[in-house]
Amino acid sequence: MEILELSTILLILASAFSLINIRILKLPMTIGLMILAIVLSVVVLSVGVIYPPFLEEATSLTQKLDFSELLVNVMLPFLLFAGAISVNVHELLKDRATILFLASFGVLFSTFVVGTGVHYLIQMPVFGLQDLGLSYVDCLLFGALIAPTDPIAVLAMVKKMNLSSITETRIAGESLFNDGIGVVVFLTLLNIKIDGVENITAASVGSLFVTEVIGGVLLGAVMGYLGLKLLKYIENEHTELEVLVTLSLVLLLPIISHKFHFSAVLGVVVMGLFLNQNIDADKEEDGLQRAMGDYVYKFWHLLDETLNAILFILIGIEILPIFSSFQSSFIFVALMVVPLVVIARWIGVSIPIGILSMKKSFEKRTALIITWGGLRGGLSVALALNLPETLGEGKGLIMFLTYAVVLFTILVQGLTLKKIVKS
Repeated sequence: MEILELSTILLILASAFSLINIRILKLPMTIGLMILAIVLSVVVLSVGVIYPPFLEEATSLTQKLDFSELLVNVMLPFLLFAGAISVNVHELLKDRATILFLASFGVLFSTFVVGTGVHYLIQMPVFGLQDLGLSYVDCLLFGALIAPTDPIAVLAMVKKMNLSSITETRIAGESLFNDGIGVVVFLTLLNIKIDGVENITAASVGSLFVTEVIGGVLLGAVMGYLGLKLLKYIENEHTELEVLVTLSLVLLLPIISHKFHFSAVLGVVVMGLFLNQNIDADKEEDGLQRAMGDYVYKFWHLLDETLNAILFILIGIEILPIFSSFQSSFIFVALMVVPLVVIARWIGVSIPIGILSMKKSFEKRTALIITWGGLRGGLSVALALNLPETLGEGKGLIMFLTYAVVLFTILVQGLTLKKIVKS
């Protein structure tokens, strides 16, 4: 199937599913689309039972589609940039130390707790999974890919929660930055896996981590600063040109990042925050204006909604190859891993909040809201698909666990988050 045909099918499905959700399901878009995507997968599997060649063709199509490449290098930069320019950047800058501490500690803590927990679980004879050959590093890779939350899903939910401005900014900012940190941790562990633990030194790991993080942040800052100067030079009358400039910057940054092994995820977020020169309404009377006109924000909002719809359909479709290596014991492991992920997330944000609350004020139950609002999505699935095939059936287990956590956080946590906030 050609890329044009595939794009057409995805856009038609996204339009149809969005319409069904708005008119019939009336659920938050993220949750509604996820449910419909799962229904699509069930329909495909059901038809495949009756007519096996249909399932083989559908599975073959998903395997040909490089979802990991598509999301990480194409969709994610656009989605993160759209998220970054929608955040209250002034509130975020005031509270940047809090947000960075929450994001970094939470990801690192969750990675090692979940990874260690999964490692011990699969060693239990009762599950019979010792033959999968998953090492401790492999389990840490799962911990790293499941630690970052989905900023697209989180931002969509948070905007409807009527939280205080500072709490909303903390949740949105933490979600944006923990993506970048999570990807860096994952790539660092993946490098250890590929090169072999015996060939890795603390200095090489530290160098890789610093290059990814510092390089990504600096590149995003430089391109954001230059882009800001250019947008101010263009002025808001030429909105079409502003759209072209922002599109060009978002496409260019990942290319440069890939060449120098910087974190494109962190770079795009930082660049988006630089360009997001939102000002308070009362300051507009003093003749100040935003770097980008309203048309640009509306364009990125439209692109965000469109890509978000396609993303969740792709997540639903990508579940099909998992069944080729499925074992019944995967379900029992998943039932233990899902609460482990949630608890690790809660402890990982509670510790920083407990430390920071000595000097800063936090809204009541902030840790609970951040924990339960930590929805996982496309990034976790993409990173899981990016695992080397040398893992064999072990990759099938990691994929199954990833989907279990993604489905639980979106369907269960997403549907009950409003009640948690209001209780």
